[in-house]
Amino acid sequence: MQTPDQTPNSGFLDQALRRILKPLVRALIAKGVTAPALYTLVKQTYVDVAVDELKDDATDSRVTVMTGVHRRDVKEFRNRDPAEDVSARRKISTLSTVIGRWLSDPIYRAGGEPVVLPRFGDQSPSFEALVQSVSRDIRPRTVLDELLRQEIVSIREDQVRLELEGLVGTSGTDQKLHFFGHNLGDHMQAGVDNLLSDTSPHMERAVFYNSLSAHSVAEIEKAARDLGLDALKQINTLAAARQSEDVKSGTATHRFRFGVFFYQEDEDTVEKGIQSDDDQ
Repeated sequence: MQTPDQTPNSGFLDQALRRILKPLVRALIAKGVTAPALYTLVKQTYVDVAVDELKDDATDSRVTVMTGVHRRDVKEFRNRDPAEDVSARRKISTLSTVIGRWLSDPIYRAGGEPVVLPRFGDQSPSFEALVQSVSRDIRPRTVLDELLRQEIVSIREDQVRLELEGLVGTSGTDQKLHFFGHNLGDHMQAGVDNLLSDTSPHMERAVFYNSLSAHSVAEIEKAARDLGLDALKQINTLAAARQSEDVKSGTATHRFRFGVFFYQEDEDTVEKGIQSDDDQ
């Protein structure tokens, strides 16, 4: 008989959860997030998911039965302000759209690469015109200052250059945390949908090899970076063109996220006697 705290299919599911949680907990410890703070977030997320699943039938009591979260906590979580952090998300969205247009719009590209833009000028191509084509609610100087702070652009003699290697942003920025959540969140959602479905509705695949030298992995990583960046540029250009047409139709209600990643480690650093799940 299963106890209330026992995980169904506990063997494989527990292994999967620990593998997912270990790097996350490493990040949380580095950011000073304690276990009790994480527990609060987990309970709140349980409530949010249960409410989404139950919809009109989501009484506090039913949410408590489904999640195991105390009814008092359920009530508190459901009464919180849902509009928090909206301004921060809007700022990050504007920055991302500016960069995406710079990378995809033929006006701001030459030879397949983003052009260096004069800082001022009402007519394209200029950095000022680029920002204003995205939003007139935020000053181009504000966008420029933030991109400079994150080392995503550089400026010399009023010429603004997009630094492709700096697109991730500097350590600890709001934008880096934003994409940490959104990129991993959508990747996880794709994996969960595939796990819970009889089919595989989303593309979610990876290549794994071990028993390689550091030199070989470095060579493979460089190839992966080059191929990945080319793929991202092509998808960005295609999506921008489709978006320009679709927004006129009145049916543009879908979104997507496409990403690539590469991870490598030295297996000799793993504690002796413990194998990774991939090698078992």
